[in-house]
Parts: sequence; structure tokens; C-alpha cells
Amino acid sequence: MNRTNQAALLVAAPAFFALSGAALAGPPATDRRPVEETIQGETFVDDYQWLEPLESESDEVRTWTDAQNAYTEEVLHGLPCRPELVDELSKLMNVPGIGTPRQAGGHLFFNERAAGADQSVLKMRPAGGTAEDDRVLLDPNTLDDGGLVSLDWWRPTIDGSKIAFGISRAGDENSILHVLRTADGTWTETEISGKVNFGGWMPDGSAFVYSKLTDLDDAYSRVVRWHDVGTHPRHDRTLMTQTEPQRVPYGSLSRDGRWLMFGMTDGWSRNDLWIAHVPDAKATGEVEFVVVAKGIDAKFSPQAVVGDRMVMSTTDNAPNGRIVVVDLEHPDRGRWTEIAPERPDAVFQGADYARGLLMLTYEQDASTRIERMSLTGERFDPIELPGLGSAGISTDPDSTRAFVSYTSYNEPRTIYECDVVAGTLGAIWARPETPVDPESVIVRRIHATSKDGTKVPMFVVHRKDLDTSRPHPTLLYGYGGFNISMTPRFISTNFPFYDAGGIYVVANLRGGGEFGESWHRAGMLESKQNVYDDLYACAETLIENGLTSSAQLAVMGGSNGGLLTGVAVTQRPELWSAAISAVPLLDMLRYHQFLMARFWVPEYGSSEDPEQFKWLRAYSPYHNVEQGRDYPAVMFTAGENDSRVHPLHARKMAALMQAATGSDPAVEPILLQVERDGGHGQGKPLRLRIEEAADRWAFIFWQTGICN
Repeated sequence: MNRTNQAALLVAAPAFFALSGAALAGPPATDRRPVEETIQGETFVDDYQWLEPLESESDEVRTWTDAQNAYTEEVLHGLPCRPELVDELSKLMNVPGIGTPRQAGGHLFFNERAAGADQSVLKMRPAGGTAEDDRVLLDPNTLDDGGLVSLDWWRPTIDGSKIAFGISRAGDENSILHVLRTADGTWTETEISGKVNFGGWMPDGSAFVYSKLTDLDDAYSRVVRWHDVGTHPRHDRTLMTQTEPQRVPYGSLSRDGRWLMFGMTDGWSRNDLWIAHVPDAKATGEVEFVVVAKGIDAKFSPQAVVGDRMVMSTTDNAPNGRIVVVDLEHPDRGRWTEIAPERPDAVFQGADYARGLLMLTYEQDASTRIERMSLTGERFDPIELPGLGSAGISTDPDSTRAFVSYTSYNEPRTIYECDVVAGTLGAIWARPETPVDPESVIVRRIHATSKDGTKVPMFVVHRKDLDTSRPHPTLLYGYGGFNISMTPRFISTNFPFYDAGGIYVVANLRGGGEFGESWHRAGMLESKQNVYDDLYACAETLIENGLTSSAQLAVMGGSNGGLLTGVAVTQRPELWSAAISAVPLLDMLRYHQFLMARFWVPEYGSSEDPEQFKWLRAYSPYHNVEQGRDYPAVMFTAGENDSRVHPLHARKMAALMQAATGSDPAVEPILLQVERDGGHGQGKPLRLRIEEAADRWAFIFWQTGICN
């Protein structure tokens, strides 16, 4: 590819990383088996549909994947910097970690991972106790010799006597619900399978609400049910049933057990909401659904129920979110009372209730702000956070004590005690020890101007002593979808890159949630190309400002971000030295036919619609690969147990690009890595996470000129 001579850019690479070349063979051969398909009048020939089955369904797919994994391992394990990276990353990742505690029944419950452990354990501590008083309630590491069983979620009863929890294996996220007694750690006979989500306990711990799939092979079979503890789940009452693929039901129970809230989502921008009075349902045997909001193009999210009042956030006539109080006895829209109007400078994220106060979390310029307000709308001084970063708060409705978790790119995740009445942070409850100096790096914001004139912000992170008067190896990370925000967080595994003179950049692209629902909608459906144009503007700005060059610039994203990088490679290959497309969607004309992907039609559209077909056809990476075009090095990753994005996308795209690229595979290879014991990214044991991180960083180091 026509890029700046890399040799001239390597003079500052630390001696720690050897700069020796690697002799690489080409990728394994892949059979072409043409399948002709006509979609909206256009005929496509797909040579690689035979790679679509899961390995469990096809021995030949497994054999092919074996060869691809072996090729990728040969390439990456031959890089001279990888052994050093494994050592460094092992030190960085073999450190203890602790989660934000939840208060219940005079105790604190929290996750904690010991140094070197594959999975976090669930612990219990007296509210006034210390680490010496901790008791392990659940240790997933003892449930599987390979460390593949993970604790997905957990919820204690109000008195802390029981905990409902979900476990899954090998990253498949198919949570199985169990209940344990905290007095002795024993599990009850309750076991509910089906990718379970928890919806809340009755106050006395006698029952709970949950949702699940009735058929694991049918991603659109979700139901909401009521379970009485001590009875068999086959007797559980169904409260709501999914009737359409794109409309997903969910249910939650108020803390006092008097009110049920039912929702039906339609994508990431809208939902309907109903309530039901539990005492009436028990008395009559019938659940009466009362409409709170239905048929409105907005989101309606219960935040807290206090007596017969529900605090609810909504984007109705408020893209950044506003807060209303709903009288549950008279929930019609005309009776709602607004207590916090939409803010033009900040996006509402959530509310926690404690001792008559609401703790309101806002996102302002992709950083967190926590404010305090009464149920009548009276505002108090905000909680002062350590800096511009990401924070969350865990409260107890019966206590003034809360816990605030805070992190930034140069601040490890730290948990502070907090007095909600005083509105002040107190002592540090937990802070991890890190084998790096967080203060050795600096963070700044710069902006790019997208194709249509929109200003797109970026976080730029690098060592304080880096000479930014010349270009450096740079990794640009993006997501841009589903109203998800890319906010600051400490990433210890980035430090080898920083120490090697690298620059890490996170772009706040349209499609995300950083600036409200309007920002999200500007990057979905017919406007999806805006996301990609934003990314290119960020890359070009970094190059124009002299921070990097196309020969040193890599791009990375996962899931929807994997689609982002796939589009970036096919639309603007000349911009990048390398790309990592992790657990991606890539065949956008057929994506909705696999796993749970019809959930995402409100975000992307569907090729079954003639107009939406045009949008998808224009950017679908798999349908825009050009034979003989020079492409940068690309690494596709997938998880065979992924229950969200089917691994077929990565497999087919890797095969197609290996056959099509005009670049030298010894210099700019197309690689595929499929993790057999992994899913979409969650629940991986430590050893796999270290190996994965080493592979990705070795690839980036190699292709950006740090390690040759």
C-alpha cells in the first residue's frame, strides 16, 4: 500500500521490543462454492455460505476453522514482541479487583477477583466490617476446572437472607438462575434456565419476577414470569409473552412488592410501558395491565417507586431525557408531574433513590455528573467527583450511606464511600493496586469535523513525555451505535502501548449515546453512513494534526464496532495500517436471519424492505470487498459460543478478503481467530483474556511499526 516509509518511523521504538522480520506463509486455501441469491432485484454470488453453520453442525467448518486458527497463531506467535507482551500483560491482568458493593440486611455484597483467579467470586461483609470479616458465598472457579463458568448477575433480598444469581458457561450468556441462602451458602432447589434476566424480589423474599427464553433455540421466545420460592418453576405464572421478534418484553417489581412494571421494547429508542397492582392481582387471580405509555416514539424507564409514585425518565419531547413523577393510581399521561426538565448540556443516564433523595446521573461531554434532588424537584449541590471520568452510584433506600465508583483513562476504578445527605465523597472503600503509574499518561479532548460539518469529539491518551511534534503509532477505537456511550475508563492493558510511544484515541461517534437520543438517531437506519464519515474525519484529523500517519494508524472495534471497522476497511482502506474487527456483523443483507439479530432491525433496517436494502447494500462490508484492491492487515475475531453475533460473519469475511486482497499476505495478512471457549466477550477466564490481549497488541505493534 502507498504509505509513508515505516523504517523512518521506528527510531524511537524502545529496545524492549525487538525489530526483526518474520517470514510468513499465506493463508490456508478456502473452497469457493458459489450460491446465487437475488435480493430486491439484485443478484449476488456468495462463495462462502458453506461457512455459515456452527462448528457443532459441520465437521468441515471446524476443520477449516482449525486451519485458520493455526495460521493466525503461526503469524502472531512468530512476532518477536509477543513473549514480552504476554509477560507484561500477565503482570497487569493478574491483579485483584473488586466491584461496587450493594447493601442489604445490614451487609454488603460484592464481587471480588483475587490475583490470578479466572473468575470473580461473590462475597458478603457486615456493613461495619473489614476485609477480615468477608465470607465467600459463591465461587464460580470451583464449578469448572477450566474456569469457564462465570457469575453473570446477582440480586439479594431486602433482608439479605437470599440471593438470586445467574451463571453461564464459556461466554454463551445463557444464564441459569439459582437461589442461595446467605446464612450457610447452600443453594435452594430452584433452577431456571433460558438466558434469565432478574426482575426483582418480593420484600419478604417469598417470590420474584424474571424473564427468560422458553426455547434457547428461539431468540424471540421471551416471557416474563412470577416464581414463588419453594415451588417448581413449571408452576410459574406467565405474565407477558413475546409476540414479535423485534418487541422484547421485560418486567420488574417495586421494592415494596406492590407494583409490577412491564415494558415492551422496540429497538433502542422506544418502548411501551404498563403497570399492574400486585395486591389486586393476588386477590382476583388476574393481572390487570394499566397503560402508562403506549405507541409513542420515545423511551419510558422507571427509576424508582416510592409508595404510589413512580419516578420515570423519558425521551418523550426530550432527546436528552427528562424526569417525571407518575401517580400509579392515575398513571395517564396528562397527570404526570415533571420534576427535572431536559437539560440541553447533559444526557440523563439513571436515578437511584435513598432517604428521600434522588441521585441523578448525567453524562456531560462523555463524562459523568451526579446530582441530588428531592421528589418534588428541589435541587441540591452535586456530588463532586475527582475529575472528568465515568462514575456510578450504589444506594440503599433505607440508608444515607452510598458507594460511588469512579474511573478515567488515567485513574484506576476507585470506590468511595458517600453520604447522600451531605453530598460528599468520603473514604476510599477500595482501590486496586496497579503495576503501572496511572499519572504517567495524560488525556485531552480534540474535535474532528465530519463530512456534514458535525463536530465529533475524541479522547486522546498518551504518555506525558511523548513528543507530539512528530507522528506516532496510534490506535483509534470506536463503536457508534445503539445509544451506547464511549466514556473514560482505566485500561491497564494499554500501558505497554503507551510505553512504546503509542497514542490511544476513543471517538465519540454518532449512533452512540454521548449527546442524547438525537445523536443516536443521527447514526442509525438511513443515517448510518454518518457514523463511518465521523470515523474517517477523526482519522484524518489525527493525521493532519501530525499525531500519526496512515502507516501508523490502526482502527479497532467490537460487535457494532466490529461492523464499523469492517466498513472502514472496505470504504477507506488507504487510511489504515491495520484493523481489528472483533465479534462483528459484516454480512448486512442477511444478518437478521441469524441468532437474535432481528432485535437490531430497528437500528440497522432489513434487506427485506426495498428502501432499507439500499442503505445496507451501500455499506455492507461483505458486499463491498473488491477483488485485487490493496487492503490493510485485518484481524477478525469471533466466539463460537456467541449468542448475539453469529461467528459466520467473521469466517466468511476472512475467507473473502484472503481471496480478494491485492496486498502481500506476508506483510498485510488477513487473519481469523475463533475462540472455541468464548462468546461475545463476557465470562472469559483470565488465561484466555491474557492470550487474547497479547495477540491483539502484538498485531497492532507489528502493523503500526513498533515491532517488526
